[in-house]
Amino acid sequence: MNCENITPYGTGNGSKTEQVEEMFDNIAPAYDFMNRAMSFGLHRKWLRRALTHINNVSPDGPWLDVATGTADVAISLARMASHVNIIGIDLSEGMLAKGRAKVAEAGLSQRVELKKADCLALPVADASMGLVTVAYGVRNFQQLSKGLEEMARVTKRGGMIAVVELSTPTSPLIRPFYHLYTRCVIPLMGRIVSKDVRAYSYLPESIAAVPQGSRMTRLLTEAGFRDPRFYPMTFGTCTLYTARK
Repeated sequence: MNCENITPYGTGNGSKTEQVEEMFDNIAPAYDFMNRAMSFGLHRKWLRRALTHINNVSPDGPWLDVATGTADVAISLARMASHVNIIGIDLSEGMLAKGRAKVAEAGLSQRVELKKADCLALPVADASMGLVTVAYGVRNFQQLSKGLEEMARVTKRGGMIAVVELSTPTSPLIRPFYHLYTRCVIPLMGRIVSKDVRAYSYLPESIAAVPQGSRMTRLLTEAGFRDPRFYPMTFGTCTLYTARK
């Protein structure tokens, strides 16, 4: 199934964009805790892998973080590159409110700006960003190809995109445990902690449906990027995708 057809609250409850915005507003108070709990803290390791790759390439600034959520990636980028200004965009004002508080606490308000915006209409000029990142966000795009094309539009020639996304393990030894955890344990945790009955059932459904591996790199090429590559992490439960403009 196409990930664009997977929605948090089902058909008849608005567009996918509207439902994703509502979902993240609902779960914003519990989001950071659930990220740590669900991944057993591995989300930090996955972010470090992406940051290492970005640091090795050292793209020009400014940088854009799409689907920035509570700004973990934007803050990490700013700490890694003290000379670069970061813009973070997200649909959810609830997530952005938490993100702005974290940016202020980190003393980065002068270099990290968070804006409410749709990934399908990024509020930045053509070829203005040296780096575009998106972590755990592309499976939530209402139109994945259009979202990737929009990120290509704003990326400078020679610039870079880095996508971190959850994925399905291919190992027959790992997959049964993965399915048990994502389809049973995570939805139960989500209902208890976030109080949103559907949000953490939508999570495994959207992971299963999002293009992965070579299918995602093909979409990056079609969007206007070159030399796309992918790097599976932790038995394939998460994947880093990179490409140049």
